[in-house]
Amino acid sequence: MKIIKKVIETTATVNAQRQLVLDEPLPFSGLAKVRIIVFIPKENDLDEKEWLRAANSGPAFDFLKAPEEDIYTTADGRAFSDEG
Repeated sequence: MKIIKKVIETTATVNAQRQLVLDEPLPFSGLAKVRIIVFIPKENDLDEKEWLRAANSGPAFDFLKAPEEDIYTTADGRAFSDEG
């Protein structure tokens, strides 16, 4: 049994030579042996941008536009700052 020390999820594109080209660099350098699991989306699956576009333009969240749903202002809460 192997214990997995670190898991990184990222996206990649398969090029014409059937090689994986990562969409962003990995957060480590140097030579390392890694395990790869490839999830191939179904042809009718929406990518994240398409899903967000559909959710934004569809009627499912129209109720949030009602004045009674607008209960927060910029004066509520505290500003968030990610210093990580």
